[in-house]
Amino acid sequence: MSKRWVKWVTMPLAASLLLAGCESSSQPAGGGDNASSTPSTTASSGKPATWIADRTIKGLLFIDSDDITKDINPEIAKKLKEMTGITLQMDGVNSQHAIDGLIAGLASNDLPDFIVYYLNNSGRQEMPVILKAAKENMFTDLTPLIKGTKIYSKYLDDKYLPIDTKNGVMFRPEFNGSSYFVHMNIQREGGYEERKYVGGPFIRKDIAEALKVDPRTIKTTDQVYELAQKIKDGNFKDKNGKVITPLGPRYWGNSNHENGPLFNDMTWGATDQHFEKNKEGKIVHESKTEYPMKRIEFVQKLLKDKLMAPDYYAMQENKATEGAINGSFGIIGDMHSYLDFNKDMSYLPLGPINSVDGSYRMSVDYKSGSLAWSIPKTTKNPQDIVKLADFLASREGKLLWQYGLEGRDFTLDAKGNPLVKKEVLELRNKDPKAAMELGFEGVGNSWGGYLGSTDINRLGDFGEMQYGDAVSPEANATPLKVAEYWGYDEKKKNAIINDGYRPLSFINELATGNELKTALTNYNESVIRAFYAKSMDEAQKILDASKKQLQAAGLDKFEELLMKKDSDPKTKVILK
Repeated sequence: MSKRWVKWVTMPLAASLLLAGCESSSQPAGGGDNASSTPSTTASSGKPATWIADRTIKGLLFIDSDDITKDINPEIAKKLKEMTGITLQMDGVNSQHAIDGLIAGLASNDLPDFIVYYLNNSGRQEMPVILKAAKENMFTDLTPLIKGTKIYSKYLDDKYLPIDTKNGVMFRPEFNGSSYFVHMNIQREGGYEERKYVGGPFIRKDIAEALKVDPRTIKTTDQVYELAQKIKDGNFKDKNGKVITPLGPRYWGNSNHENGPLFNDMTWGATDQHFEKNKEGKIVHESKTEYPMKRIEFVQKLLKDKLMAPDYYAMQENKATEGAINGSFGIIGDMHSYLDFNKDMSYLPLGPINSVDGSYRMSVDYKSGSLAWSIPKTTKNPQDIVKLADFLASREGKLLWQYGLEGRDFTLDAKGNPLVKKEVLELRNKDPKAAMELGFEGVGNSWGGYLGSTDINRLGDFGEMQYGDAVSPEANATPLKVAEYWGYDEKKKNAIINDGYRPLSFINELATGNELKTALTNYNESVIRAFYAKSMDEAQKILDASKKQLQAAGLDKFEELLMKKDSDPKTKVILK
């Protein structure tokens, strides 16, 4: 799922969708010789062992409209009803800022049985909103409800959750063991990866070959500039015969998003938070370094020399994506290796670009999370929602919402692992929209993930790292080739493993936290405005104004707080 924030306008909920599904089996995770997707039954009731209750459960998704998958296949809805007794309905609306919808929805105090919202870490802007609601007794305490569950009870184990999820999101000290938010998409084992994911800037392969440039040797922004100039001088064309732009934006468009990977050696700290340790070991914000002005000067030079798309920092997704597919950009500022348009490896990864403190080094989380759900206090029989979530998170549940129906969409091998039908893969390639109507994740419909995507280990559960690998390993061959080309395994071997908190996770402990959040947002926007300033003097004035706002909002005190937190192993601050 994307991690963008979009506006949600208060209006009648229009996109009601009937979502359901999960097949069940009694086999252990990972299959077995007698594994089957046929559910077991209890002798006393004649109902499946997975039965929950004969009821409708309604959810509300405070996420981007383009992240919502709907129109679940009726056969899958029927299967869920047979297995659990549950009819699942979820609503979503067109939106611009999901956070606005969350605020409005909580303020209305008129919520369905559960809600889902973005939450990558406790530093997300949603955290203070849901935290306030929890303190105002709007949510059900989930701790007693997840005890005894098959999957979610793992969240109670001391070492299962990453530090931030455990202490910053779910089991916060002030809650004394209670929990009101369930963080999702947690890996079963630390360091587990489902994809050898390569992200960052990519260059058109044919251009690199024509210029006799190995993209992996481009390590600095100076080299990026020289390469962009060569692309311009080469007068290369796109698929429509038009002269290309040397540097284009993110595949998804920038739209006021400052893209970091391309200018990594001029960017202080992670691009979403901009805090890093200086040479003296003190955590400081980027505004106190020379890097923002370096970046502004560099971007202005690129724009002046017509090496960068003039709307690089404002381009909408449809235009940016169309440009990437048509080959209209010599270099795409940021994309990744699993995009369908690049199955022919027409774009190769560039760099990676070095960091401000030396050579590039991969940085990965011990475990990570994204999305969360809560159950309002007004929900009747909240245990049913937890049971449904636990079922969807089990192997039985994942088999359906990730693979579909046995017989229709897959068969089982001797170990009970799914073998995707070739006709389903062919339909997905030829007509993705029609395939999606089958209603499961493998064809692009991740409805079950809102409550069930956690305890992640597809290889352990189903014997393959990616959907369809067992019968069609060539389907994901390109991303693996890109990873090999980029040197993924070696970089992963030497990666920094993080387990801690993002800087903004602590901002609400500051008396002036709200003011500082506003000032930090304004700083990010000011840098982008400065890129387009008429002169460097004007750019400096824009930056100076944002610095004054940061200082007035308590930036110095926040940096002191971060140093204190970082000195305690229990609250280690992640800066990479």
